[in-house]
Amino acid sequence: MNRVVPVFLALALLLSSCASRGAAQAEEFFSIGMAFFDLGRFAEAEVWLNRARAADRTMTASEYNLGRIAFETGRFDEAALLFERILRRDPYNVMALRAAAYSRVNNGDFQRAEALYARVLALVPEYADGGFNHALVLYAMGRYEDSEAALNRHPHALEGSAPSLLLLARTKRAQNRIEAVDAYARWVAAVSPATPSPQGLFEFAMVLEDAGFYSRAIEQLDAAIEALTVDTAALQRSTLRFEKARVMLTADPENVEGMYEFNTAVEAGFAGTDAIQELLQDQRVTEANIARIREILSDILARTETPE
Repeated sequence: MNRVVPVFLALALLLSSCASRGAAQAEEFFSIGMAFFDLGRFAEAEVWLNRARAADRTMTASEYNLGRIAFETGRFDEAALLFERILRRDPYNVMALRAAAYSRVNNGDFQRAEALYARVLALVPEYADGGFNHALVLYAMGRYEDSEAALNRHPHALEGSAPSLLLLARTKRAQNRIEAVDAYARWVAAVSPATPSPQGLFEFAMVLEDAGFYSRAIEQLDAAIEALTVDTAALQRSTLRFEKARVMLTADPENVEGMYEFNTAVEAGFAGTDAIQELLQDQRVTEANIARIREILSDILARTETPE
C-alpha cells in the first residue's frame, strides 16, 4: 500500500507537467500568431493560431482572432461561424457578439445580424455604436420605423454624429415624413465641410423639392455637384445636372437657365431616356421646352440605337 502512494504522486506530477507544457505551448503559438497578425501576414497568423487552438481548445482568444483574420480577408461566412462558435461556449461575450453581428451584416444576413445586435444592446444598453449598427441593419431590412426608434434610444449618440444623423434623416424620408427636411438640415450642420456626402446632399435636395422648397433644393443640388469630384456607380454628375434642370423646368418654367442645365446634363453624358420621358409628361413644363427636349431625346435615342 505504501508503494502505491508514491506511484500515484509521480503520475499526478507527470500529468500536471504535461498540462503545464501544453498550456505554455498554446500561449507560445498564440503569441507567434498574433505577431504575424500585427504584421498583416494573415496566412502565417492562421497557421499558428490554429496550432494554439489545437493545443488548448479552450483558447477563445485564438478563435476570436481567427475570426478577425477571416473577416479581414473577406471570408465573412467563415468569420461569423467562428465568432458564433465562441458564443456557444460563452453566450455573453459582447466582443464576439459584436463581431458576429458585423460579419453577418457583411454577408448580407440581416436577420441574424439584427438578432445579434439586439443581444448586444440587451447586455450593454449604453453601447451607442451598437445602437447605430442595429438601426442600420433594421433600415436595410426595410423596418424604417424600428430603425428610427433604435436611433432615438441613444439621443446622446446623435449629437454631432453625422452618420447617425444621416441615417435618422433617411428613416424619416423612407416614411414620407415632413420632419425629414429638418433631419437632413441637422445632418448638414453636423457634417464636416471637408468631407461632404454628395449622396446625402442629393437626398436632401429631393426631400426639399417634395416639400416645395425649390430654391433650397437647387442649392443642395449645386452643393452635391461640387462635392462629387468623381462619378460613382451610385451617383454621377450628369444625373445631378439633370435633376437640377428638372427642378428648374418644373418649378420655374420661364427661367431660361432650366434648358441650359438640361443641355449641360446631356453634354456631360446623361442618357436616362425614361427620366426624360417622365419629364415630358409633367404639365408644368412649357410647350417650347417640351419641343426642345423632344429634339434632344430623339438625338439620344439615335445615338444609342443598336444597329442590326
